[in-house]
Amino acid sequence: MTWHITSDVSAFAEYAGPFLRSSPVRHTVLLTVTASLLSKGPHVYGESDPILGWWTDDRTDEVSGALLQTPPYPLTLTEVPPEAVPEAVAALSSHRPAAVNMLVRDIPAFTAAWTAQHGGTVHTGLQTRLFELAELTPPDPLPPGAARLATPADRALLIDWFRSFHEYIGEKPNDVEASVDDRMSHGGVALWETDGAPVSMAVYTRPEAGMVRVQYVWTPPEHRRQGFAGAATTAATRNALDAGATDVVLFTDLANPTSNALYPRLGYRPIEDRAVVEFSR
Repeated sequence: MTWHITSDVSAFAEYAGPFLRSSPVRHTVLLTVTASLLSKGPHVYGESDPILGWWTDDRTDEVSGALLQTPPYPLTLTEVPPEAVPEAVAALSSHRPAAVNMLVRDIPAFTAAWTAQHGGTVHTGLQTRLFELAELTPPDPLPPGAARLATPADRALLIDWFRSFHEYIGEKPNDVEASVDDRMSHGGVALWETDGAPVSMAVYTRPEAGMVRVQYVWTPPEHRRQGFAGAATTAATRNALDAGATDVVLFTDLANPTSNALYPRLGYRPIEDRAVVEFSR
């Protein structure tokens, strides 16, 4: 069994792509990030080269795990065979990512191998839950207003809302303006509007292997607790389904009880829990 580590996006897509597409729900992030790296270049998320890898059986060449990092963002590790978890630490010894996003169940094995090799301290940061749509159940009743797609006239507002979202979750985005333009280019921003003004948004990715991920669900503080986020998420989900998506997914922050209660009411079911583990140098 072997980890293959590279910065060659095309090679990663060739060897790990079939494995990622075999379970597009669980591999949602790696699928969408790989697609962006292929279409926009290896430095779309930052100046550093991406770190890419896949775990194979040396006898059959079957891929049963993958990892990906676009610095400065955390490395993301898929579900892998148990023996691949500590081996990932050894395979990444020359890269030493500062943080890794992994299944909660894999944290003990990974951190034990990490501290044995590098020392230092370990801190568990953001904890998330992956949800998959089972059957869309719109809020009843819906709040006042109606859904619509964002237009170029909304660009300045969306830039402000994207920045507010990233600030709220503690991220420093690479290029908010480009992110907004990219989402709008494929009609990927659903707005809920009331009294002629947008009050909430839900963003969604391009389809990859039939999967679409809802993200950036944001309602400004002055419009919260009125049901607008649920309405915007419903609109984004319906748009994805109407466009042919076979799987619609989203992540929640486990520290946010509001979102973790909302999405099951809309028809989403939990799939797996993940956490970002941060390492001292």
